[in-house]
Amino acid sequence: MRDLVSILDGNTFLVSDKRGDIEPSYDFPTGLFSFDTRFLSKWVVTLNGERLHALSVDDAESYRTKFFLAPGEPTHYLDAKASVIRSRAIVGSFEEELTVLNHTGTEVEFTVRIDIGADFADLFEIKHPQQKRGRTTVSVSENQLRLTYRREAFHRETRISTSAPAQVDADGMTFRIRIARNSTWTTRLRVSSVVYGARGEDIRDTLPFGGSRSANAIRAEQQELIDRAPKLGCDCQPLAGAYRRSLNDLAALRYESIALGVRLIAAGLPWFMTLFGRDSIITSLQVLPFLPELIPPTILMLAGLQGHRVDDFRDEEPGKILHELRYGETAGFEEQPHSPYYGSADSTPLFIILIDEYEQWTGDDALVRKLEPQVRAALEWIDTYGDLLGTGYLWYQTRNPDTGLQNQCWKDSWDAISYADGQMPSFPRATCELQGYAYDAKIRAARLARTFWNDPEYADKLERDAADLKRRFNRDFWIADRGYYALALDADGRQVDALTSNIGHLLWSGIVDDSRAGKVVEHLLGPRLFSGWGVRTLAEDEGRYNPIGYHVGTVWPFDNSIIAWGLWRYGFRDEAGVICDAMLAASRYFDGRLPEAFAGYARDLTDYPVEYPTACSPQAWSTGTPLLLLRVMLGLEPQGEHLIIDPAVPPGMGRVELLDIPGRWGMVDALGRSRGPQDQPGGG
Repeated sequence: MRDLVSILDGNTFLVSDKRGDIEPSYDFPTGLFSFDTRFLSKWVVTLNGERLHALSVDDAESYRTKFFLAPGEPTHYLDAKASVIRSRAIVGSFEEELTVLNHTGTEVEFTVRIDIGADFADLFEIKHPQQKRGRTTVSVSENQLRLTYRREAFHRETRISTSAPAQVDADGMTFRIRIARNSTWTTRLRVSSVVYGARGEDIRDTLPFGGSRSANAIRAEQQELIDRAPKLGCDCQPLAGAYRRSLNDLAALRYESIALGVRLIAAGLPWFMTLFGRDSIITSLQVLPFLPELIPPTILMLAGLQGHRVDDFRDEEPGKILHELRYGETAGFEEQPHSPYYGSADSTPLFIILIDEYEQWTGDDALVRKLEPQVRAALEWIDTYGDLLGTGYLWYQTRNPDTGLQNQCWKDSWDAISYADGQMPSFPRATCELQGYAYDAKIRAARLARTFWNDPEYADKLERDAADLKRRFNRDFWIADRGYYALALDADGRQVDALTSNIGHLLWSGIVDDSRAGKVVEHLLGPRLFSGWGVRTLAEDEGRYNPIGYHVGTVWPFDNSIIAWGLWRYGFRDEAGVICDAMLAASRYFDGRLPEAFAGYARDLTDYPVEYPTACSPQAWSTGTPLLLLRVMLGLEPQGEHLIIDPAVPPGMGRVELLDIPGRWGMVDALGRSRGPQDQPGGG
């Protein structure tokens, strides 16, 4: 049984221990959160002064769970005279039904106590504790406790009410109850988190799904989305389980943006329950063939918030696509630059890639035509602000050394980019996958310009620029005596020579010379990078390698899905199948829900993939991983009005059948072949 249990609906979520209790923590975000603020930091139930201990936890559904508990130590369970059931759900608000069961043959008096607290911590304050600058007040009334936090115009409130009579004080609620023999007592607790706007209203009330909803409504809404996805039939239970879990988690991770009131997919629980440029785009690419209707809101949101000025604090530049959007106190008072923050160099080319991929799958040329100015602005950013040294490469260096991100590629932790000996390169840095993304973006934008914008001259220029970038890249990044591409170039143009998983992204982008692809594949599936459970982020003999280091040796499922896609693109079908098989084997040990990352230990050292202690789960691009792996296994690629089918199904996988793919191709049969209307039931 896991030590922490979470439930969520959109970006409102609750994380507790396995007893259902929440205790103040600045190590990990336990509590009730909504829009980056913690509305409950303490929620502890005792029975007659004793803490409860878990017998079992039923958390099969994402938005609700049930705890079965007994007082006292586990050695006393055999003759426990009472037990407790806590049934809770996130239904707009947080609701908990608390039931005490008397297992004796006589009437018994009990004292039930709930200790309650709200520190209104910003999510960033949990990672980096600091003194709160606002003021919290407490209001007590009959069966209700209100905790209110104010700092100038920033106003948040937690309201707790109970259905049973209680003695309410500033620190919680006490219930003195009598329960007849073999009977029960129940109270229903409701915790409302209020995000006040300028006019004194909860700003979420103006959103279509912002208010409280019933559990049945949430279940129906999630099921409606799942029902729209293609139907998978297969003989591989890990694949079936991972696919089903992914659809459930995607449904649960959708939230409504305050900015535009559209449904977006949050990046991951607990740290990233908001819009991320890179994460949202890659998740969209993974999900696109299965649920294309989820994609336009993300594209339009990113386009609407595209950079339009130079702002050093936010790392904003004209044409740049955002990295992260936050709603909490530190962003509101500009103690953090996330309102929004633009500190990623890859979101911008990935934005262009997504728009082209979306059109190819859906035929939605109207969106491509509408966003022509935004795509042109993004391409202009790549060639101007993105090329910090004027060398024709895409570089990054924060404009904000105080609170900006040092590394602005997907491996954005401070130590993620290093030489083979572990030393750190200077800034600016040009990581290899950024050049691949820029190359792919220009190739794809050329298609858009020629096909939809009636600008063949611009298309020709983009293709010339892309060809030149590919030529120079294969000259400057290739380490001839080692047979792989450098992780990056440093400020002096020297190769940052660590062997990393980034080279797999190069295959996906198409920037690798065909003559060198085989060498790249050998490294990706060789023992230095491939653990048996997946490709490590950093090879095990490099200076900074750590199998439980965030970006320096762990295995990231999303990373592996992109690598598998790249292997497929270059014709390495069997090798792509090896990655798919490893990821699906790992998913069995996470109940079908691949986490953000797991340890990079070799498979012959462990009988199961070792958990990374603070990994997000669910995380959007890990949730999308089984879908992209399935696409790779069936070899599905759009091409005009046709669907390319070139399977990479691992040996022993058995039957893999996907029906009712949304789009222009009808259904796909067990061998992955497109079937037209005449082949469908009732067809002509």
